[in-house]
Amino acid sequence: MTGHTLQAANLSKEYGHFTALSKLNLKLEGSKCIGFLGPNGAGKTTTLKIFTDMIRPTSGEAFINGINVHFDKKKALASVGTLIETPEIYGSLTAREALSMIAEIKGIPKSVVKKSILKVIERVKMKEWLDKKIKNMSKGMKQRINIAAAILGNPDVIILDEPTSGLDPRGMSEVRSIIKDLKRENRLIFMSSHLLSEVSEICDEVAMIDHGKLLAYGPIGEVVSKFSHDGAGEVEVSVLRPVGAAVLKRIRGIGGVGSVKRVDGRTFTVRTSGGIKEQEALLSRLVKMKIGVIGFKPSSSALEETYLSVFKETV
Repeated sequence: MTGHTLQAANLSKEYGHFTALSKLNLKLEGSKCIGFLGPNGAGKTTTLKIFTDMIRPTSGEAFINGINVHFDKKKALASVGTLIETPEIYGSLTAREALSMIAEIKGIPKSVVKKSILKVIERVKMKEWLDKKIKNMSKGMKQRINIAAAILGNPDVIILDEPTSGLDPRGMSEVRSIIKDLKRENRLIFMSSHLLSEVSEICDEVAMIDHGKLLAYGPIGEVVSKFSHDGAGEVEVSVLRPVGAAVLKRIRGIGGVGSVKRVDGRTFTVRTSGGIKEQEALLSRLVKMKIGVIGFKPSSSALEETYLSVFKETV
């Protein structure tokens, strides 16, 4: 466990008679990726903007690594990388020039700027475009440059607002791959998204809000089980080699397993009668079966069912 934290303490934000946030309390800590879910107008972007001091709360406080963002913004944001909405980069600048400008704003020492830019540009696989003008890049390329800008300076905390929004399938896949790499490096990543399959693929935990209020927060499997009508959870399992009907039958016979459904030759879903602990036990049993388990994650369809159930009740 690291000391990386994001905390909203009784955060409220009002715009005239409209309440965007209502006494939101949420504490995120450690090295992980948390998906921020909710319908349009739920308060997600408002929350992220308050964390970066782009807007001020009507009441309450926001802390990053224990530092009040409003009262000591420079110190609080020193170890933070952000990508809020979709910022436009000056089209007449090259990627190198744009990142140099960001480095200066961030206060990165001039002696390491060149090396830092090369590191992040390689990270987002845009090295061959380093000296090309932004206006000649596709939307996906521009988003990769935006992510490079966010991670410039090697931040411990990364805040992303719908990072794959508006991208084509290839662009979305490229950005997701970058985020997956980042989450392996001892960072706290907080990202909003409307794509539940994306959250299931990338994130460890989810926080759900609506009308500015927190409805649920925790590991994806735990949240799915909590809001499931039968208390069940569903995981997607990927294996190295195709499994036959006999293997699936053995899995159905494991205690706590409700159903097993084949997705394709090397992927299947398993519905369990319990939460995280039961899923942990299931993974242990599957590994012992030596069927070549290479992937084990909450099912995106299970998260979708949970999402629809939670927000149907809040309409």
